[in-house]
Amino acid sequence: MPITTRTSIIRSSPGRYETVEVELDDPRQSEVTVKLAASGLCHSDDHVATGDVPVGVYPYAGGHEGSGVITAVGPSTPGFAVGDHVVFSFLPACGRCEFCARGMSNLCDLGASLLTGARADDPSSFRMHLDGEPVGQQCGISTFSEHTTVSIDSVVKIDKSIPLRSAALIGCGVPTGWGSAVKSANLEPGDTAIVMGIGGIGVNALQGAAHAGATTIIAVDPVATKEDWAKQFGATHFCTSIEEAAEHARSITNGQGADATIVTVGVVEGEHIGEALASIRKAGTVVVTGLGDITAVGAPIALGDLTLMQKRLQGSLFGESNPRKDIPNLLRMYQAGQLKLDELVTSTYTLDQVAEAYDDMHAGRNLRGVVVFD
Repeated sequence: MPITTRTSIIRSSPGRYETVEVELDDPRQSEVTVKLAASGLCHSDDHVATGDVPVGVYPYAGGHEGSGVITAVGPSTPGFAVGDHVVFSFLPACGRCEFCARGMSNLCDLGASLLTGARADDPSSFRMHLDGEPVGQQCGISTFSEHTTVSIDSVVKIDKSIPLRSAALIGCGVPTGWGSAVKSANLEPGDTAIVMGIGGIGVNALQGAAHAGATTIIAVDPVATKEDWAKQFGATHFCTSIEEAAEHARSITNGQGADATIVTVGVVEGEHIGEALASIRKAGTVVVTGLGDITAVGAPIALGDLTLMQKRLQGSLFGESNPRKDIPNLLRMYQAGQLKLDELVTSTYTLDQVAEAYDDMHAGRNLRGVVVFD
C-alpha cells in the first residue's frame, strides 16, 4: 500500500515551491524507497520553477541531488538492503545501452525520461500522487521529499562512515563542476583556466581545475562578495567581468588567452558563450555546463575565430562523470582530504524553506544550500 510523505512541489511554471503531503508508491521490482537525510538545492530545480526547463506534468516534485537510507526494497531486487546508505544520481545508468557500454553512462538512454516525471519504463506510471492525480518526479527521484521511491538505476551505495549531509552534494553539483574541469576541459598542469559563474557548480569547477594542476585559475562573478569563497576552493584570481578575466589571462600568456573557459553561469545566454570563446587561446576549449532557457537558439560566435583559431566548444552533462565509478571515487577523495564537501554547505534549510532557499541563491547569499531532514 502507498505511504504518505511530505514533498516540495510546484503546481505550475513559473511557480514557487510549496510543501504538500503526497501518496508515495511502495517499491516495485528494481526499485527502493529511501528516507532522505539531505538534499542539495541545485539551480536546475529553479530552472524548472522559472520555466527555463519545461517538464512533462504538473504538479512536479523537485530535487535531484540527495542522500539517504533505504527503508524498503522491491521484490526480486538483489544487491540492496534496508539500512543501506545511498547517494542519488540525477542521471540514471542502466549499464546496458550503447552509451553505458561506451563508458559514457552520463548519456545513458534512460536520460530521455528525466523530465517526464514518470517511470522510465512506463510514461503513464507515476510513483507520487496528490489528491489522486499524478505528481511528476524531478529526474525520477525528487529529493525535496522526506521519502522517495526510485529505480535502482538512480542510486549508488556508499560507505556508512561518510556523513550523509555532505555526501548529498556528490549526486550532481560536485561531479558536474569537477568533471567540467578535469574531464570536459582536459585541464593539465600549468594551464590557465577561467570559470564563469561562482555558484554550486562553479566552485567545484575551481576544485577540479586545481586538482588538474592549473596554475592560474580565474573566477568570474559579478557578486564581488564571492571572492573569498572562490579562493577557498582554488581560485588564484577573482574578477567581476569576463572581459577583465580574459585580459588577465592574455597578460600572462603572451597574448594568447586561457587554455579553457568553463561556463557555469546560473542562467546561460548566448552572449556568455561568445564571450567565453573570445577569452581562450588558439586550440583552447570552452566548456558549457550551465543551463538557461533550453529552447533558446543562437550565440554570437565569430565563426572565423572558431575555425581559424581551431577552438573547441564542448557541452558537458554531469561533468562527463560515470555515476557508479566517479561518485565512489570522489567520496574517497573527500575521505582522503583531497576534495572539499563540508565547506560547500553554506546554508541549511528545512523542507518548508525551499522557496526561501532559492530566494537566497538569487541574492547571492548562499553557495550551496542544503535541505536537512530530521
